[in-house]
Amino acid sequence: MSTAVGMKSVMLAQVLLLLWVSTAWAEVLVQPDFDAKKFSGLWFVVSMVSDCKVFLGKKDHLLMPTMAVTAAAEGNLSVHQQFPGADGCNQVDAEYVRVGSQGHFRVPALGYLDVRIVDTDYSSFAVVYIYKELEGVLSTMVQLYSRTQEASPQALKAFQDFYLTVGLPHDMMVMLPKSDACSSGDKEAR
Repeated sequence: MSTAVGMKSVMLAQVLLLLWVSTAWAEVLVQPDFDAKKFSGLWFVVSMVSDCKVFLGKKDHLLMPTMAVTAAAEGNLSVHQQFPGADGCNQVDAEYVRVGSQGHFRVPALGYLDVRIVDTDYSSFAVVYIYKELEGVLSTMVQLYSRTQEASPQALKAFQDFYLTVGLPHDMMVMLPKSDACSSGDKEAR
């Protein structure tokens, strides 16, 4: 009897694994007719969700970063990122290199293998999918960008609806608190 129960448990685990893998690898589409010029400007990263172990270990201590985005040649984006932290404001400049369709990028400098702008209205929010490698481990992240430090209920719903489709659960999500650590820095898109 215990062997039959054990076999059922193993089969159930295998089915659940297959369902998870098929969800995690579902095709992630980009924003139709993505316009890099409209996407340019200042964005606040108000929320993030990820299965990255480093992120999960630090998520309760993260503060709201900013992204100053500028449309570049060949559909690329130049991005100036400011990350507030205990040691002040950390800054990173990165080139989002277009691959394939507009709104689809990779960012070699950050280990981002696949970045997709999946949903945006350009004026208030954007949902950004990132598949990355950090310390030799692959992970998925979804970020919610907002033009202000407060995301609208519609933006939060679009974010939540999307991250669930790529297999990320609610308990891996964090709403990022505001910080003035980077307020003296350049807030305009470059």
